[in-house]
Amino acid sequence: QVQLVESGGGLVQPGGSLRLSCAASGSIFSIIPMGWYRQAPGNQRELVARITAAFSTDYADSVKGRFTISRDNAKNTVYLQMSELKPEDTAVYYCTADLGARFWGQGTQVTVSS
Repeated sequence: QVQLVESGGGLVQPGGSLRLSCAASGSIFSIIPMGWYRQAPGNQRELVARITAAFSTDYADSVKGRFTISRDNAKNTVYLQMSELKPEDTAVYYCTADLGARFWGQGTQVTVSS
């Protein structure tokens, strides 16, 4: 089992940037595929980005070129750098860890508004 704690959400103007962080418990972080999902009001939860243990990455088409997922295995942390934010990026962002079962963090709110 792994516990995930997200941070870094907040209110930002369109065109701005935010970096989300997700700290994971446990000693096997380096071999765990990690991801970020988001859910806007009235919408289904959707994949934003994911990163494998080998640092291979994958992005939703809507965020390609604007968001970057990365991981620091020494800190048991995965990041989501978000740039050129748009109002449609407003959502609760969740960190995930795939350990056979998928574990979820509690979520962090990102609001893009002027």
